[in-house]
This record gives sequence, C-alpha cells and structure tokens, in this order.
Amino acid sequence: MSQRPLPLDQLPPLPAGAQGLDAAQVQAERARGFNDIVAAGGSGWREVLGDSLRDPMLWFLLFTAGLFGLLGQRAEALTLLAALLPLLGMDAYLHRRTRASSAGLASRLASSARVHRSGNWQELPARELVVGDLVEVAPGEYFPADGLLVGGTGLQVDESTLTGESLPVPKRAFEGAALPASADEALWASAGTRLLTGSARLRVLCIGADTLYGEIVRSATAGSHAATPLQQAIAELVRVLLVLALLLCALLAGLRLWQGHGWVDALLSAVTLAVAALPEEFPVVYTFFLGVGVFRLARRKALVRRAVAVENIGRVSCLVSDKTGTLTAGSLVLAHRVPAAGLGEAALLELACRAARADSGDPLDQALHQAQGPLPVAEKLADFPFTEARRRETLVWRLTDGRRLACSKGAPETVLDLCALGSTERADWLAQVEALARDGHKVIACAQRALAPDEDAASEAGAGLRFGGLLAFEDPVREGVPAAVAECLAAGMRVIMVTGDHPTTAAAVAREIGLGGAGGTPPRVAVLAPGADPAALLAERPDVVARATPTQKFALVQALQAGGERVAVTGDGVNDVPALRLADVGVAMGERGTRSAREVAAVVLLDDRFRTLVDAVAEGRQLFQNLRLAFAYLLLVHLPLVLGAALLPMLGLPLLFLPIHIVWLELVIHPTAMLAFQAQPRPGALAPVSAAAARARFFTAPVWWHIGLLGGLLSLAVIGSYLHALGADRDVPHARAMALSLLLLSSAALAAGLSGLRQPSARWLVAGTLGSVFALVQWPTSSRLLGLSPLHGADWALLGMAFALTVLASCALARRLQDVR
Repeated sequence: MSQRPLPLDQLPPLPAGAQGLDAAQVQAERARGFNDIVAAGGSGWREVLGDSLRDPMLWFLLFTAGLFGLLGQRAEALTLLAALLPLLGMDAYLHRRTRASSAGLASRLASSARVHRSGNWQELPARELVVGDLVEVAPGEYFPADGLLVGGTGLQVDESTLTGESLPVPKRAFEGAALPASADEALWASAGTRLLTGSARLRVLCIGADTLYGEIVRSATAGSHAATPLQQAIAELVRVLLVLALLLCALLAGLRLWQGHGWVDALLSAVTLAVAALPEEFPVVYTFFLGVGVFRLARRKALVRRAVAVENIGRVSCLVSDKTGTLTAGSLVLAHRVPAAGLGEAALLELACRAARADSGDPLDQALHQAQGPLPVAEKLADFPFTEARRRETLVWRLTDGRRLACSKGAPETVLDLCALGSTERADWLAQVEALARDGHKVIACAQRALAPDEDAASEAGAGLRFGGLLAFEDPVREGVPAAVAECLAAGMRVIMVTGDHPTTAAAVAREIGLGGAGGTPPRVAVLAPGADPAALLAERPDVVARATPTQKFALVQALQAGGERVAVTGDGVNDVPALRLADVGVAMGERGTRSAREVAAVVLLDDRFRTLVDAVAEGRQLFQNLRLAFAYLLLVHLPLVLGAALLPMLGLPLLFLPIHIVWLELVIHPTAMLAFQAQPRPGALAPVSAAAARARFFTAPVWWHIGLLGGLLSLAVIGSYLHALGADRDVPHARAMALSLLLLSSAALAAGLSGLRQPSARWLVAGTLGSVFALVQWPTSSRLLGLSPLHGADWALLGMAFALTVLASCALARRLQDVR
C-alpha cells in the first residue's frame, strides 16, 4: 500500500493519546489561518453584476435604448431594455457554471466539527479548526480536514468525491504513541470524504489550502487563468479583429451618412456592426474550457498546476516515463522460492526471515517478513548486519529446543562460497541465479549452520554452511500498465522508459509491460555513454534507456523536442527537476514525489499511476478537440453575421440586423459555444496522434480552407436570402425574418454537426434555437416587436434545405478536425 509522508516539521507539539489542544495551543496555531478549504466568495449578485458590466453587449443595449428614447421611439427603447433581462439571466447561469467545480467541492465539506479542546468536547464551525486538533466524526458525516486516524474500529469511508470509485474504502486507526514519518492510505482521511461505518477520531494535520481538496480548488480556479501560448495568440487575434472592426465601423458610418441616411442611422449601423464583429467570445470560451479541463483532470487524479498542461497534454506524442513507482509498484515482493534438496519452500522462507531483522528499514527484509508472518518464538543471540564488504547478513538464534542456529542471507556468489558444495552444483545454482536476474528479479541466497555446544555465538560463522536455496524478489508491474502502454502504442504515441537500473532488469520490465516491436519482438534497450549524442541514440528508436543519469534524461528530452516530439516526462525526485521543467508537460508523482518536483511540474499524479497519465492524455486530447470545435463554430457563425451586418448597409440597403436581433443572436451563440461542445472522452483506444499533429497549430491549413469556404457559403446564403425576400416591393420585415432565421438555423445546424449531439446540453441548445426561431418569427405579436414578419411555407422549405446542407457540411468539417488530432 502506498505511503503518505507526514509534515512532521510543520507540526506543533501534539498532545499525547486522546487529548486535544488547549486554548494557548489553539491561539498559537491560529496564525496559520482558518480552515477555509474553499475560499468564501463575495455576494453572488455582485459578482454577476461585475461580470455583466464587462460585457460589451450590456453597454450596447443601454446605449441604443437611450438613443431610441431620445428620438421618441419608446417601444424600441423598452424592447431593448427588456432584452437586458434574458441577457443578465444568461450571464448568471454561465457565471454559476463557470464556478461549478468550486461550488461542487464546497457542497461536500463539513460545516461544523466536534473537537476536543481544553479537556472538553465542543461543536465548532469547521473553519475554526487548527493543525493538531482532535476531531470526532460520526457515521454519515464528512471529514472536516486532512489528518491521521487515531481512533475507531470497523471504519469504512466513501472517497468517491476524490477518486470517483463508488466502493467503500476500509480504514484503520494508528496505534503508535508518536506520529510516524509516513503512513499508509488506510490510516489517512481527507476533507470532503464521508465516513460510512464506525466512529472515527482524527488528528488534524492539514487545513485549508494545504488539504487535497484545497489544492484541487486552487488549481481549478487560480491555475486555470494562467496565460498560455494559445491564450496569448487569442488575445492578439482579438486585438487585430477589434482594430479591423473599428475601421470597418467608421467606414460604414461614413458611407451611410454619404448615402443620406442621417446620423442616427449611421450611428446605429456602426454600433450594431461593432457588437456583431467584436470577438469577445473567443477568450471567454477559452478560459471556460480551461477551467473545465482542470476540474476534469483533477477528478481523474491528475492535478493541474498550470493551465498550459490542459493545452499541451492532449497533443503529447511521446511519454518519457520512470520505471520504479510509475510503471512498477515501487516496492519489493517475494516472487519465487527455489529451495535446496531436503528443504521445503516454507522452511526456506523461515530461514530467510531468521536472517532478516524485523525492524529493518530494508525493503527486502520487509518483504520477507510480510510474506512469512510471525516467526516461531526464539531468542536472538547475535546480529551481524549486512555491509558492502561482507555482502551478507547473519543472525544467531537459540530455538525453543535449545539448539543454536546461525542463519545467513546475501549475495548469491558470497553465500555459495561459504557453503560446502561441489563445483558442478555451485555452477548449477549460479545458472539459476542468472536466469532469475535476466527476468528482472533481485536474487538472494540463504544458508544456515547449527552451532556446536562449545562454539562462541558472538563470532560469525565463516564457512561450512548448509545451502538453503534462492529467493527472487521483484518490483511488480502496476495493474493496468500493460493495457495502458498498448493503448499508447496503438495510438502512435512513443513510450520510452528511462531508468537508472541495470539494462537486464529494465529489459525484463519492458517485456512485461509490452514495450518492443510487434509479434513479441524484444524491447530495444540502450545505454547512453557519457558524452554521447542523444539524437544518435534516439535515431535507433530505443524502448528503454538504462543506467540513465539526470543530466542524460534532460539531454534526451531536449533531443526528442528537437526531433519534433511533444514530450511528457514523469519524475519524482530533485534530480528530475531539470527534465520536468524542460518537458512540454512535466508530470510529478504526488504520493512519493519531492516537493521540488511537484513545484516545477505542470501536472501532479495523485496516485503515481501510469494509467492515470494515459487517462489524462485522453481527457486533455478530448478537451483540446472540444475547444477546436467551439472555435470552428464561433468562426462559422460570426463570418455571415459580420459580412451581413457590413455589406448590405454599404450597398445602401436597409440594415439587416437591428440591435434587438443582435441580442437574440448573442443569447444563442454564447451558451452554444460554451456548453454544446463539452464531450467526454469515449472509452476505448486513444485516437491516433503523430509528431506532425502535435506540432500543428490550432487549425491546419486544410481546416482553415474548409472553414473559410463553408463560412463564405453561409454568408452568401444569408445575404442572398435577404435580397431574395426583399423583392421588388422592398419588404424589409420579411427580408430580415428570412436572413435572421437562416443564420439562426445555421447556428443550430453547425452545433448539431460539429458536436454530433452526443451531449444533452448540445441537444437542448439546438432544440431551443430551433424553437425560438419558429416561435418568435411565426407569432405575429413577437415578430412585430422584433421588426419581422412571419415566413411562408416556401420560405421554410428553403430554410429546411439549407439546414440539412449545413449539417452535412459541418459533419464533414468535424471529421476533418478528428483526422488532424
């Protein structure tokens, strides 16, 4: 089970046993702050109003309503002011959705806690907890902070909020007197998880932002607003388009005045065009999608520390992974027992445990005792610990029958030399050692000798031992790793294991996880010599780089990036910091990683699993695809909107869009772009990716051509429908109804074709758009207020045909976007 390090250096002196803090200790700890896991926000309506005041649409409505009011056109002014209500309602809804991750987390937090202070149990608000508090949690309640379980039996906890796993997780209480340096997950409870059975007592060790919940909230809010290269490019695009829009508006206003339409018409034309052309949705949608990405990755136990990871992780083409702890469990287990003649497997294991101290911190000794369990009672007479010079360890015991037994274990060559074996028998045992080592096992040999009655137990037996056999240990491959590696390779993603281990051990692990060529071809193992060129080594496309130093790992990442790969690197130690910082996506281990590694990494894996990294790639790739679909939709809708609002007035014709029409379009376009393209990754294999796709810009040249062609055709259709419906009698309400209906139906068709209607939100938005067109255009009262007239059957037939063609064209564009992932 994984170990969680405890922040002993940051803890105050803690009371012993089941005692809580006294008033002085609480006052001293209050300097750390309150247990505010989710920072309290301001008033909801104030935040909504503040966001709305930054929306140019609000000022556009107020300005044009005031202009109509000055001209005495009260109906138009009131209509525009009434349009503020749905606009503010939409802002409130999207404001709530944008903060959904923090609100969802806050709903799973305890509001109060039963805490032991100054010798008494008392009920306090959970935010008043401090580090060191002793808290009691009843069944059904949420844990109010992170800490060590120090009391309770039969504990089961619902951790689905953090892990997504619905099954209860068994927990137990720590029984030691002093806090350990680390504790396994069964002893730890996190804020936001719920106690199902038993009554627990928790020693609070982390509060507020230091809890796992607090870290997720902080990443999903502050982290999601970090500037990324794509965000900077979008900001530059907005600035360019804004300048062009202003110049176009000034040109349109001048033309309308020159055509004799008056200054009011000229001003309305310019303002309407400005609002239609203003590309404010692009940065808003981008920021919203980043926040969604951070939260989704956190739910997959991949904590995003910088939003650039959401942008990059979906385009990763090469994974450079550690072996120990990521691909393997990071702990030794006894895998094989090979006893000598006359000795059984159980007797061999007992012999090995007699030569291993139970209190040793050596993982091999711990694995032995974990496999054996309690040993029969015996008295230890002497202990000769392992040293590099002796390469063995010996313990001398007095058994219950009075016999004294010296038990030794150590390097096979060393132990075999101390045993009375013939050369042939010794060679056979060494061959078995070599075979086990070739499969990636750590092998030890065991031997024993009964001491004579007059023999001194204080001196280690140096020869004449009876050989007991071999024990082989392995660091087992983590569950799910072979399937995850196969998924990456099938998607064209390059996977390279970089380790400091011996090439033989690394090759054995690589074979087990499926690295190598098709048809069972052995993995290609390389060793980078000092001063060698990493690019030359990578040209041989190795699956494993063994005996690698931190400097060589850094150089390998540099060479991969120079070759056009977008690289994700995993690491856990200070020595991995340079490679993590250089990588396109640095991935640190959250359970066993050092603080320095976590600080420089863009992503922290909370469970240290390679499967989690692959899941994060799938999630990031889907998020990037969602964002491209949303941007394609925005471009395709805005092109006919801007061209229709600009070209028709320049030709001296009546305005195509009135201010109220722009409001209607805004109420459709804005939520569609943000909510219709939030598809989840489909289960199964990753979509193929290549280094060329990883280097590609947001849209490739063929996609830009497709968007330009489809947007141009939609613009011609909107302008053409206006001119056709205008006719010789210049029926402006009918012409506006036809063009506006076509643009709105095109918006629905684009959303349907690009999203595939896989999400309920997409289906509801498309249905709502179609329903609003029919209701507002065909209902005489609403159409009159909007300056429109109901359409005829022939008009609807044309609109239906245009809708179907747009769906087909947008489906083709969606497939093209999928092809360049």
